[in-house]
Amino acid sequence: MDWGTDLWDQYDHIDKHTQSGLDLVERYIKFVKERTEIEQGYAKQLRNLSKKYAKRGGKDEQDCKFSNHASLQEILNELNDYAGQRELIAENMMTGICVDLTKYLQDLKQERKTHLADAKKAQQNLEISFKQLESTKKRFAKEWAETEKATQQAEKTENDVNATRLDVEKAKTHAHGRTHMAEECRNDYAAQLQKYNKEQNFFYYTEIPQIFNKMQDMDELRIRRMAEGYCQFADIEKKVQPIISKCLEGISTAGGKINEKQDSMLFIEQHKSGFERPADVEFEDYTQGIKSATSESSLNPPKVRAKLWPFSKKTKPPLAEDFSHLPPEQRKKRLQSKIDEISKELQKALDQSEALEKMKGVYEQNTQMGDPSSLEPQISETSQNIGRLRGELAKYEMWLSEAVGGEESSNAINNNTQHTGVAAEQPQNIYLEFDDDFDDVETPVGQCMALYTFQGNSEGTISITEGEMLSVMEEDKGDGWMRVLRAGGEEGYIPSSYVK
Repeated sequence: MDWGTDLWDQYDHIDKHTQSGLDLVERYIKFVKERTEIEQGYAKQLRNLSKKYAKRGGKDEQDCKFSNHASLQEILNELNDYAGQRELIAENMMTGICVDLTKYLQDLKQERKTHLADAKKAQQNLEISFKQLESTKKRFAKEWAETEKATQQAEKTENDVNATRLDVEKAKTHAHGRTHMAEECRNDYAAQLQKYNKEQNFFYYTEIPQIFNKMQDMDELRIRRMAEGYCQFADIEKKVQPIISKCLEGISTAGGKINEKQDSMLFIEQHKSGFERPADVEFEDYTQGIKSATSESSLNPPKVRAKLWPFSKKTKPPLAEDFSHLPPEQRKKRLQSKIDEISKELQKALDQSEALEKMKGVYEQNTQMGDPSSLEPQISETSQNIGRLRGELAKYEMWLSEAVGGEESSNAINNNTQHTGVAAEQPQNIYLEFDDDFDDVETPVGQCMALYTFQGNSEGTISITEGEMLSVMEEDKGDGWMRVLRAGGEEGYIPSSYVK
């Protein structure tokens, strides 16, 4: 069964049915667009939520050392990645469904318009042919009537006794002419009728069935494309389900990392003062009477016991550079942390100084590469920085020695001094080789492996394959994307949740 055979006379219904199909495609496109807007809005709200409750700097940074605080931060990061997947769903639905179907809809409208125009044109041609047939038919009827009238008049004239021979001949000639003309009209009518029947047969059995069958193929293809669009609606979300599942697993893993005992111990380490507990209050006997002004009690008045927590609130002392405002244990930790920090800066400055000296030696051997004197300001500045850092290191080591006292501080000082000495004696072997032009090359900040295949269709993105090793050029800044470099030199952005 097909439209051309069974629906040859249902032009109006075919017109309405195909228009209804176009309306359905348009409705589906609008539906998917609204779905993408919902996904984008949802992802934006999730990102804002994650940003709102994320901790940054100061006291928050110190709290993140606790496992329960750190786990919440991990959950927020996973939620941010989850939001990125919702954005990816919206983007793929927009490009994979809305854009493609919109283009297809335009082509479909044009094709339908062409088929309907062809059907109307064929109908008009058949109507013109039928009008021509009616015209020749009427002419034949008129001429035949005139012929019969002329024949009757000729017979009447012939039977009239008063008519002359000339009148009879004249009447017969007129009747013969009319008869001849009627025969010609009859032949025209027969030819036009044969032509019309042929055109009508072609119209109903060939031309219209072909047009309607083309429209049937067009409509069936539209239905198939709609079915693919419906399946694609689900497949797009299925593709990111593994990553979404990993985000949810990451949230569960973050909850499992929490260690309450470890958090308690860390809290103790952070706030342990090192003070001894107060001794018992001594009994003061006032029954001995008042002693003279020169007595021992006058010279040595009784000590007033200071109020300690929790009986009174502590007033915050002013900050001191040597951290003497802190309790003993906290002061030692802060001093040691400061010493480690200065030691790292000193090591970095020593490495920089060594590199500058080597660079200066290269310039002296080959002046085309650069002027040795141009490095003198940097060398001088680095030397001053090294001297300053060594002075600060000695100062903090002295304060640490005062805080810990005895052998413990000596060990700490010896360890730091030895570390600095070894670092000075064995500098890292850097700048051993120099490029001819000393171009600044961007250094990767790390390496990562692709967990899934990603098709970079948008501008600025690149495609990656599962298991591929990549160099990280720019880490995720909170928007769910990171910049990477492939082994072949191709560089661009990919979703952060697609790599490990």
